Amino acid sequence: MIIVPIKEGESIDKALKKLKKKFDKMKKEIRARQEFTKKSVIRREQLRKAIYVQQLRAAENE
Repeated sequence: MIIVPIKEGESIDKALKKLKKKFDKMKKEIRARQEFTKKSVIRREQLRKAIYVQQLRAAENE
């Protein structure tokens, strides 16, 4: 169960935004726990993504 503490005077829109962020984070964590991935594989994927993003930014600046 996701609990979102609301401060006094805080709008419902902010509370819903917090709830959505928590829900998305929890959903990602649950998916990640369904299947074990080695740390080396995770690092390799992060490196590939970083290289890809760097190449996009370099092409954008040219």
